[in-house]
Amino acid sequence: MELIGYQWLANALGVSPVHAFAVQSGIGRSRSTTTDGDHRVETYTESYRPGDTFSEHLNFAFRYQGVHLEFLARLYRLPQAREALEQWIAREPTGAYARRACFFYEWLMPTRLDVPDVGRGNYTDALDPEEYVVGARVRNQRWRVNDNLPGNRDFCPIIRRADRVKESEQYDIQARLTELESTFGIDLIMRSTVWLTVKESRASFLIEHEQDKEDRIRRFAAVMENECGKHDNPFAPETLATLQNGILGDSALRYGLRQSPVYVGHAERYQPVVDYIAPHWSDTGSLLSGLSCFLDRTRGSASIVRAATASFGFVYIHPMADGNGRISRFLINDILRRDGVLPTPVILPVSATITNSTHARAAYEQVLERFSRPLMLHYADQYHFGNDVIGDDGIEYNFHFSGYDDALPAWRYPDLTAHVIYLAEVIDTTLTHEMRAEARFLQANDNARKGVKQFLEAPDHELDRIIRSIRQNGNCISNQLRKRYPLLTEKPGLGERIVHAVVAAFDD
Repeated sequence: MELIGYQWLANALGVSPVHAFAVQSGIGRSRSTTTDGDHRVETYTESYRPGDTFSEHLNFAFRYQGVHLEFLARLYRLPQAREALEQWIAREPTGAYARRACFFYEWLMPTRLDVPDVGRGNYTDALDPEEYVVGARVRNQRWRVNDNLPGNRDFCPIIRRADRVKESEQYDIQARLTELESTFGIDLIMRSTVWLTVKESRASFLIEHEQDKEDRIRRFAAVMENECGKHDNPFAPETLATLQNGILGDSALRYGLRQSPVYVGHAERYQPVVDYIAPHWSDTGSLLSGLSCFLDRTRGSASIVRAATASFGFVYIHPMADGNGRISRFLINDILRRDGVLPTPVILPVSATITNSTHARAAYEQVLERFSRPLMLHYADQYHFGNDVIGDDGIEYNFHFSGYDDALPAWRYPDLTAHVIYLAEVIDTTLTHEMRAEARFLQANDNARKGVKQFLEAPDHELDRIIRSIRQNGNCISNQLRKRYPLLTEKPGLGERIVHAVVAAFDD
């Protein structure tokens, strides 16, 4: 198959994007479509073949392959791209694809094309809202294009409205919460939120293999409870400082935005293995500003889409000296709360869902690798460990990466389609399994208390100790429990009746 459109341009001009094209197109014997996950291969007949020119193939790409911002940012850096666009718009001053191509040039590049404003032609959307998640429309009079991109030049995710993305846009979190309330009652759901907040905190630390740090877990739980949805801009420096200080406490070595390299990795045979490289520290401010712009431009759009972009966008930028992972997961609940779909004080324990099983953890790693793996393959020969350097933040490092400038378009314009789909699945599992299981446990525990109280008067915390011991001891009275409460031995049949009440409560 002879490749056309974006891939022809990439091959002809030597432009290699980090992230693959969502659609590959080529010329073959018959028209066909094949899919591999969320990527497609489109085969066209000879009649579709573009002429062997820049404008013909870019015209085909816009018409049939959509928009790949990272590739366009790299393509438009070439001097011949500017010349080709100026010639194209001179030939077709009212052509919708020519106008869009020129609009994207001036949107992505710091310079203008040396051509006059177009004066005619119906306004056309920069992104097709049927195919992409878009932002609020702003008319660009120069090119007669509706700028509906969901971000700005500094950061603009591409989210393709695949069927499962459309499902996530329609997912009704409030309806699921209402179902829980109707099944278990509002009082039980409100009580469960206290434990779920702590559970979310504990699970978030488990992701980072720090689940035994009880004081840190409590601090993060307090941040989740007190800060969600409270700040106008979650990416403002002062907001991030508040979140970081709340999460780390007063005993961390480093606070604030980082001023040195950071990579995510692991060790094999005592040697470091780099799994992901974050952007240069001098670019984190503009990337965060672009992420803020995304929230502004998509206000009123589907909350799951916004939450996924905020969370994964932040973790890929990795701007903080410490606490990036926890802040990224905080942002999920924060966006849902500020968008009004998650009432106070409910916290969705999404981290608990992520850590619930080996399969669930693997799924989280896999969605992160949708971005990190292509990046690392592309720049595999451009990083090394060498001389020690002390950064402006006082951190000593020996990790050196020479591809920061070249990689910037990949960080600025990520395709987060898979991330939206993933978060929607996690939220659904959280609401239909994780939270339901917690409410069911509280309901069973309440029933067990009531059952035990028919035979034994005791404060609730003592009853809970007895119930927990019986369940952990295979539904039997342990010797330790009998020693602590002699009445269980002194009063014939009491222990058996209590065990029966506990078993009956949790078997319902």
